[in-house]
Amino acid sequence: MDEPKTGLRGFAARKGVTLSAKVYFVDAMGSMAFGLFASLLIGTIFNTLAGKIGWPWLGEVAGYATGATGAAMAVAIGYALKAPSLVLFSLCAVGIGANTLGGPLGTLLSVIIAAELGKLVSKETKIDILLTPTVTIVSGIATAVLIGPGVSAIMTGFGSMIMRATVLQPFGMGMLVAVLVGVALTLPISSAAICATLGLVGLAGGAATAGCCAQMVGFAVMSFPENRWGGILAQGLGTSMLQMGNIVKNPKVWIPPTLAGAITGPIATCIFQMENGVAVASGMGTCGLVGPIGVYSSEWFAQAGTTGWVAILMVCIVLPAFITPLIAYPLRKIGWIRPGDLKLEL
Repeated sequence: MDEPKTGLRGFAARKGVTLSAKVYFVDAMGSMAFGLFASLLIGTIFNTLAGKIGWPWLGEVAGYATGATGAAMAVAIGYALKAPSLVLFSLCAVGIGANTLGGPLGTLLSVIIAAELGKLVSKETKIDILLTPTVTIVSGIATAVLIGPGVSAIMTGFGSMIMRATVLQPFGMGMLVAVLVGVALTLPISSAAICATLGLVGLAGGAATAGCCAQMVGFAVMSFPENRWGGILAQGLGTSMLQMGNIVKNPKVWIPPTLAGAITGPIATCIFQMENGVAVASGMGTCGLVGPIGVYSSEWFAQAGTTGWVAILMVCIVLPAFITPLIAYPLRKIGWIRPGDLKLEL
């Protein structure tokens, strides 16, 4: 029988603080993806629909949804960390501040620290109602202030790489933009926000759309044996961020959809000359079909005729659905991708 742990280690274990990389960068990161989808991504979908069908009230709903992004991510992370109720509620303030200062990555790190410190002091004193929110909020915001500028600098640098890629010739630009924006889509950062900040429309927006669709449709089709039709809907119309936890456990599962994007990007730019007319939509992929809707709204589509519909169908759906499992097949044969590696808890 194991001896009970004592001292600081025993106290931390009793409070549920394990200092586990899996908990922080698999469980918490995977949960944060749900927070992002339930706020920023669903809000962007609502806003796009509001503009197309003329429902102003839906645009107002979209504003409220996107405004809750930081709080939604924080609560999702806190939930994954099994934060007590008072800590969980206090994380809303941390999420709003951290998202403003450092974006989603800054929010992840700040909320982890705030949640764990909040758990340590929770229900340990008679002034818990004051102490726990104070420790949680102050530690989280202080962390965000310290790391926020650095995280923002990293995101700016990443965006600059994408912008430089857009000035290359169509083949190289199509490949680089598709891969970079597609990777950003799956990472716990907002590819939609990056594209909006950079004003990524036109041909570069078309390449970004191709890369995002390759990630979403690719993961959805490739993981069909594990996740069936629920996975098709959750990833193909939701977000490939759901696979982030599995990517952390086995990065090789990321190879097929990323290579698929490297193929469909140049096809979009060199063969179809496909463009996206809405910057935010360039980074959304097939999430709520916002990416294809952005292509549909472009001036290019208005002049392309039948070619426009063929481009959307082939680049956004058919090609990634065919190419990704084709690339994954030999990787499964050599054991790089194993059964269950892409399983989601849906």
